[in-house]
Amino acid sequence: MVKRLPQFWDYEWDCKIVQALPQALLTVSFGFLLSLQLWCVDTPTASATGIYSMPNLTAGEPTWVVDQATALSRATRNEISSELEKLAQQTGTEVRLVTIHRLDYGETITDFAEKLFQKWFPTPEAQSNQVLLVLDNVTNTTAIQSGSEVKALLADQIAESVAQETVMVPLREGNKYNQAFLDASDRLVAVLSGEPDPGPPVVDTTIQTEGTFATAEETDDRSATILVVVLLVLATVIPMATYYFYQGMSS
Repeated sequence: MVKRLPQFWDYEWDCKIVQALPQALLTVSFGFLLSLQLWCVDTPTASATGIYSMPNLTAGEPTWVVDQATALSRATRNEISSELEKLAQQTGTEVRLVTIHRLDYGETITDFAEKLFQKWFPTPEAQSNQVLLVLDNVTNTTAIQSGSEVKALLADQIAESVAQETVMVPLREGNKYNQAFLDASDRLVAVLSGEPDPGPPVVDTTIQTEGTFATAEETDDRSATILVVVLLVLATVIPMATYYFYQGMSS
């Protein structure tokens, strides 16, 4: 005598789920592996910027912005170049702003800036009236180098403030590279022209006491996420339980 399954149990529907589950898992696994492969293939193409991949440049050459990372707009590059050109003509002090994309493994932005400063200006005489500011847009780290004559106006403390505060504040507010370099250029030009140091940007430290609780929309999103997770778990467990239950009924 064949035992009948309870009426509420749809054996045919559950068998379809069991049959479709391996295909669904295979599809998800294939998609994951494909995404991983594409990520691995794409990673090597984002090669580091080595010192020897930088263009050659010498003192007196009218190149003021070297945007290897393409982080700046054309308008920003033109505006900064115009300001630094005037500064060089009026004071003899030359400022270069550089962006790079990705440092070599184990190298710091300070190491890179020192090497680039030596490459472009190999002698103390060539370095004396130079300022070099470098940014890596992957790590958002900065470094600054300056020559001996420049230090009379641009003290090391001010130079570090330009690199670590004037540049970094706009970056912390959302990677505002154009604003960061415009602010740095304005401050350097002011100080190197003999004007009072305008100082770093003013940071708003106001503590917001509102908005600390989840909104209704955020709560709905979290609930929806939990529901999806639960359904996925059930979609995996129920067919397996059904299969073993049926095997037990048949034995």
